Amino acid sequence: MASVEQLHRRDGVNLVQLEADITSIRSGSSITSINLPDYVEHTAGVSRVGALSAEAVVRDYESAAKEIEAMGTELIDAAQKCEALTAQVHDAIAFMRETAAGYREEGRKIFKRIEECALFTEDVRKTCEQVKRRMTEVSVGPSSYEELAPQEPELTGIAAEVTMSEIR
Repeated sequence: MASVEQLHRRDGVNLVQLEADITSIRSGSSITSINLPDYVEHTAGVSRVGALSAEAVVRDYESAAKEIEAMGTELIDAAQKCEALTAQVHDAIAFMRETAAGYREEGRKIFKRIEECALFTEDVRKTCEQVKRRMTEVSVGPSSYEELAPQEPELTGIAAEVTMSEIR
């Protein structure tokens, strides 16, 4: 034997008021007076109870479908925001790469400048040693005015390329 669930009348539920509320929402006695979704229509000869039950169920499904569509719209909005954020991230990465390349270029320039200064300093040191050695040789050897005449030292490397006006 099949079990049938018994509906018990609850205290506090006023069926007369409930029927009045339904009637006020649904005016008229015709089954077709309520607008249904486009994908359903009442079958001819269906009882009023069946038609109302079917309407209630289809309205719940339609409401759920609209909420699902709304979630889809929200998901599309979230995807667009994500795409915009991704574009910003790509721009930021490009900026970082450009900045890093600039730092490398600046580092290369400074590296080269320091090495040039080191070479120049070495040339100056060698020149000073040569002058000091010549001064020592001249003061120890025979003294003649011609030998004391200043001689231009031969400069090499970067020192040969730099003029006195660039040093000042």
